[in-house]
Formats: sequence, structure tokens, C-alpha cells
Amino acid sequence: MMGADVAVVLVVFAIISLLFGYTLNLRQIGILIFVIVLQETLFVVMGIYTILWRYAEVLDYFRLGCICLFSGVVFFICDVFVAEPRYGGVACIFFMLLNANAIIFLRVLYRYLQYKVRKGNITKCENQPAVAKRLLIIGAGTASIHVFRETRTSQTGYIPVCFVDDDPNKINRRVNEVPIEGPSDRIPQLCKKYRVDVILFAIPSCGEERRKEILSICSTTGCEVKTLPFIHEIVFHSGAGLFEQARKVKIEDLLGRATVVFDDQSVQAYIQEKVCLITGGGGSIGSELCRQIAKYNPKKLILVDIYENNAYDIQQELIQRYGNRLQLCIEIASVRDRSKMECLFQTYKPEIIFHAAAHKHVPLMETNPEEAVKNNVMGTFIVASLSNEYAAQKFVLISTDKAVNPTNVMGATKRCCEMIVQYMAQQRTQTEFVAVRFGNVLGSNGSVIPLFKREIDNGGPVTVTHPDVIRYFMTIPEAVSLILQAGHMAKGGEIFVLNMGEPVHILTLAENLIRLSGFEPYKDIEIQFTGLRPGEKLYEELLMNEEGLKQTNHKRIFIGKQIKIQEDEFLHNLCGLKEAADHNDKGQILDWLKVLVPTFDHNRDLNTSQILNWREEHES
Repeated sequence: MMGADVAVVLVVFAIISLLFGYTLNLRQIGILIFVIVLQETLFVVMGIYTILWRYAEVLDYFRLGCICLFSGVVFFICDVFVAEPRYGGVACIFFMLLNANAIIFLRVLYRYLQYKVRKGNITKCENQPAVAKRLLIIGAGTASIHVFRETRTSQTGYIPVCFVDDDPNKINRRVNEVPIEGPSDRIPQLCKKYRVDVILFAIPSCGEERRKEILSICSTTGCEVKTLPFIHEIVFHSGAGLFEQARKVKIEDLLGRATVVFDDQSVQAYIQEKVCLITGGGGSIGSELCRQIAKYNPKKLILVDIYENNAYDIQQELIQRYGNRLQLCIEIASVRDRSKMECLFQTYKPEIIFHAAAHKHVPLMETNPEEAVKNNVMGTFIVASLSNEYAAQKFVLISTDKAVNPTNVMGATKRCCEMIVQYMAQQRTQTEFVAVRFGNVLGSNGSVIPLFKREIDNGGPVTVTHPDVIRYFMTIPEAVSLILQAGHMAKGGEIFVLNMGEPVHILTLAENLIRLSGFEPYKDIEIQFTGLRPGEKLYEELLMNEEGLKQTNHKRIFIGKQIKIQEDEFLHNLCGLKEAADHNDKGQILDWLKVLVPTFDHNRDLNTSQILNWREEHES
């Protein structure tokens, strides 16, 4: 490129000499050499030759033009004081403008030729969908233009064929020959018109509700759908381009849940330099608790779980991320084993306990109620009692919306756990006992999403229990963030209720997941209704009838009204439940659960014959 720049200056001098009828002498040759050396030196110093002009921005061209204009000024000064005869002011201005324009045009021509070569290569691949896919970009703002440039200037394997935007001022305009269409409601028609293979949602600043609406429209097209991260999630300094950060649309994106914003400093204040113990630490919620707590520099993190494989997985993940900076201890133990749990409390003296260990599978607990009581109820009582005996600062129980007016054994046992927390909070204790109640989390072990995905991978059918079933959903990181925030707010005895947003129809969830997988519901993948399973409700409730609801400083966290526990009566009933569980007496267990939890209506949605039939079908 340097040789071309020198040639440009020589040609410009030659043109000036011809136009103005001058013959070069030694002084003018000296000025020519001086201007060339000066300009090339400035090009080198200012990094002009380090720029990849294929990706050049406006600032690069501006800097180049300034140097060329400066060379023209120097030429004018030399003409005034050195040249003989003088070229004159007109010739100097002509040199200044012609030199700058010619050198800039040289770069523009190079960039254009590179673009034509690339376009020719893409055109050759256009009939090979596996190599080059036709891309529709939603949005015609800054992020979209960046993505467009990346696809044009690097081998991404995508051809942008259309932009879609709702701004009427942009519709029917063009970006480098690519049309801007709109509004978003026309996406299905536009996908057919432009034979689109992939849709990219490229509006990182878009609100959750509008994002959900547009992605729902995209999911009906049958095209592969990708999205850029939210604006706060984009990594600008990793070396990765914006297009490289695009990911496939997940079912969470179609829920339209607002991003959780909470006070990191307040959470760090009660986690930092504290010994934190998480029971069920290898599970979905427990492992995410470990991940998020690790960010706040705990003095020590103790992970307790009975299942060694999950514990090992999260151990390796945390070691890889934090190395020796995190004091991590893995303990394989059951919360039902008081002796082992007491040994752990004696050894580590935990200050903050998050109790996530529990049996949560509703139908399995219907047929194994003794295990639900032993693990959920008695395990909670053991860990809570030890927290009190060893003067821990906080005990946070992870509860569920199924504890509200329960119709299943699992929900009834979790309501007993909440009552244990409230009972412990009534004692004169240094420990702050609280429970955090929320609904289903997407992608957790045993949740409906992984089941749907397996069924889709197997070609269907996708099984839904009932067409009218609705559930509340949130993501695992969102739930854990709110659990930590609620733990900071705890004073003792509260049942914190998380705002789960709008309820979701499971049938709609299944249909959207099928579409996101590139299939058409009821056409490519069938949906079958299997009937409610033992203990299932059509809908979940987040508050008991006798509880009130009080707003906290966080708009996503509420506090249920505390209910007085009759201590002697509660302990008597709890002992009766334990004895029934120890003898594996299913009938007695159900009777004691109904005594402990008056709102437990085991036959509200299912009767005994339905439970027995379900068990026979699934055991066979």
C-alpha cells in the first residue's frame, strides 16, 4: 500500500505540472521528495498501514484525510518560501484536494473490490443451504448494523436478506442494498418471501414483554431462531464479535420474565467471610446457590449432598473457576443422618445454612410417603435443630408453592417444613429461621422441560397431563438470586413468597418448545394428554388462605403473614408422624399429615383408585 501512496503523490505532481505548464527543476523535485517522505512518515507514525481497510471505520478515513491535508499545507509553505518559479495558491489547493481524495479513493476501491470478491463467493454458495444460510435480522439499529457488517466482512456462512423493524421511518429503506421491512407482525410472510433459513433477534435493549411477543411470532415460522444477549450481558472486550455471541432462543425467552435487579452489596454483606453450608448442594437449586454464593467470597463453602455424581460435577466446576481462592468442602451425607450432620456442624460451625435438600417428585412421593417424611420433614428438623444448637446466624429453607393448600404428599411435607421453621423461630434462639417459597424452575432436575426435550428428540409424542394445567415458572439463576436477597431481609419466622409473574399454560409451553426445535405441533410432533398424575393440581397457589401478603423493599419479594404455632401440640403431632414413617405405615402417615396440615386435601383432585391405577401403569 505504501508504494501505491507514493505513486499517487507522483501522479498528482505530474497532473499539476501538466495543467499549469511547469517543468520540474531541482528545487521542485526537492519539495516533491520532502512532501512524499513527510506524508509517508506520518502514515507510519499514525498507524495508517496497520489498519485493516476491509474493516475501516469513519475515524480511520478522517485521520487519513487530515494527514493528506496537512501534506498539502506543507506543500503550500514550501511553494511560498522555496519553489522557483512558484506554483501559486490555486495549484497548491488543487494538490491538497486531489492528493487527499486520490489516497482515500484508493482505500475505498480496495474495500469495494474485497466486497465484490466476497459477494461472488457467497453467491456461488447461495444454492447450498448447508454452507450459506439466508438471514433475517430483526431490528435496524446499531447492534443490527454491527451484525450485518460482521456477516459481510467475515466468513460467517450467513447472507443477510432482510431487516425487520417497527419504526415507520426505517421501513422501505435499505442498508447496503438489503431492504428494511416491517412491522414485526409480518415476519411469517417475510420469511416465505425471502426464503429465510435463520432469524436473528438483534435488539439487545428490547424490553422483556416485547421481546417475548416478537420471539413468539418467530417461533411460528419454522425457521431457526437466534437472539443476541440482553445489553448488560454482551461482552465487548472478549475479542468475540457481536454475531458470535448470538445464541439459540430458549424457552425462557418466551416467558417474558423481567430481569432480576437486586442489591449485590447487601447480599455480600452477610455472605462475605462467612461459613456457608448448602444441603442438597448438588441439585438444581443447590448447585446454583453454590455458584452465586462463591462470587461473594465466603470464608468457606460446604456442599452437602447424598448423590456423589452431582456433588462431583459442581465441585469440578467451582475448582476450575476459582481454584484455591475458594475454600470448598464436599461432604457426602444425608440430612436424615443426625449423627453425621452433627459431626459436620461440629467440624465447620456453619454460620449461614441454605437447606435445599428434599425429595420433590410429586408422583413418586405419592407412592413413597414414608420417604418424603423421613427426608423432607425429619431432615429439615434435624438440620434446623443443629442450626439452633450451634448458634448459626441464618437458616433459609427452600420451599415450594405446592406447600399451599397441598393435594399431594410432597406438598404436605414441605408445609410441615415451613411449620418447623416457624416453630424454631418462636424459640429463644440466635438463629434467624426463614423459608422462601416459589414455583417451578425451568430446567431443574425432574422438571417438565427436560422431559419435553427428550420426547421431541425421540420424535414424539410430547405428553401433557391436562390441556388446562397452568404453572408458575422462573429460571434457576433468578430464583437463587431472590433467595439470597430474601436471606438478607430475614429477621426470623418469615415465609418469603417470590413473585412468579404470570402463570404459564403447560400446553402452550410444549407447543412453543416443539416450534423452537424446528417442528410443527400436531403435524410433525404429536401432543398427547395423559391425565393428571397422583397429587397434581390444575394450578398452583403461592399463598395459603389464612396468610396475608406484605410488600418488602424488593418488588419481587413478599412476606406471608406469620401463623402462630402451638408448640406442644405441634411437637406431639410431629412425633406421631415420625413414628408412622419409621414403621413405613402409609395410612398412618397420611392421617398424621392431615392433622399437622389442616389444609391438606389429599382427595381434592385424585382418589385412591386413581393413585393405585397410576402406580400399576408406571410400574409395569
